[in-house]
Amino acid sequence: MTVLGNLIWIIFGGLVMGLGWYLLGLLMFVSIIGIPWGRACFMLGNFCLWPFGREIVNRRDVTGHDDIGTGPWGFVGNVIWFCCGGFLLALGHLASALLCFVTIIGIPFGLQHLKLVGASMAPIGKMVVERG
Repeated sequence: MTVLGNLIWIIFGGLVMGLGWYLLGLLMFVSIIGIPWGRACFMLGNFCLWPFGREIVNRRDVTGHDDIGTGPWGFVGNVIWFCCGGFLLALGHLASALLCFVTIIGIPFGLQHLKLVGASMAPIGKMVVERG
């Protein structure tokens, strides 16, 4: 069922959204300072291409310890991200989720957009894991 959901997701906008995240990631890699945000964009781009059966979690919960992205510097990075456009990306995913919730068939896709709302607001220190 997850494969079918992912294929429908790709056909109806997931591919475009994933490519958009990749383009944003490439723009972030132009400067050395933008590399952490670029890495997060590629992580979210991968998630956008194949979201069903996967989830976004805090890296600290998986590894059991803090690193530069889950500690104070990660918080600072997320605040900068939020102020420079993360809020707008989150609003876009929220609007997409609300549109998907209009139909019964769109509910699973709306739930995927809601996952992306949280990740769009604070992507530093997160990682994608297989659910199961």
